[in-house]
Amino acid sequence: MDSQLNALIALLENHRSVVLAGAGCSTESGIPDYGGLGAKRRRRLVQYRAFVDDPSIRVRYWARSTVGWQRVARARPNPAHAALAALERMGLLSGVITQNVDGLHHRAGNRRIVELHGSLSRVRCLHCRGIEPRVRMQERLLAMNPDFGHEQAPFAPDGDAEVSHGRFGTFKVPDCVTCCGILKPDVVFFGENVPKERLAEAWRLYEDADALLVVGSSLAVFSGYRFVLRATEDRRPVAIVNVGPTRGDEQATVKIEERVGTVLPQLANRLREPRSRGRRAV
Repeated sequence: MDSQLNALIALLENHRSVVLAGAGCSTESGIPDYGGLGAKRRRRLVQYRAFVDDPSIRVRYWARSTVGWQRVARARPNPAHAALAALERMGLLSGVITQNVDGLHHRAGNRRIVELHGSLSRVRCLHCRGIEPRVRMQERLLAMNPDFGHEQAPFAPDGDAEVSHGRFGTFKVPDCVTCCGILKPDVVFFGENVPKERLAEAWRLYEDADALLVVGSSLAVFSGYRFVLRATEDRRPVAIVNVGPTRGDEQATVKIEERVGTVLPQLANRLREPRSRGRRAV
């Protein structure tokens, strides 16, 4: 890996990079990824239209989320998150565009972050658009469904948990405290678009850089892959750190097939070292 790491170090020394982070950045915090490029999804993922139109789908979502979110809330940043925060402090990054919804980049200390798919830390009313902290929603969910506070089940990066279907029948879902409207986690569901203003903010981070660093993403979802396509079109270098193949491998200037929790701390430590040649001004 030494030659690839050296190539990545040279890229960051000579370019200001924007980071595109995926689920692989959070696996060492105990949050699983989706299995990589081409993996079959065993879960029935919630579609936006179904969530809005079908009360039983909302019950299913919130029952599973009540269990799964507790583990997401307990997760803490790992060395990969800390390394990205350090690289930003060194002035080598314009910021982080993350596909993750766990909030760990914020907790690690990154300042310029665009949460492309939203955040599980917030709940939004679909009627009045009011925001409620997820921790308060969790209190209301457990007050109405106390048995779910002790439920244990496998869970996924989006906070969903494999709760038995038989447990849904008695589950109660709170309404918006302001208008009694439907509450939805403030994340992008399948069949829903990334909000235009959020995407515009992500492109501003991209424009503040002249290279793209992809960490922990197979780029299977177009909302992230579009940045690789744009960087290639703009003839900007693309570096990828990910275990396994990605959709952007052919466009990569540098590819390191290793855990981000191994590579990024080494990268940050090496870039902290004094060097005889001057670094590119940022």
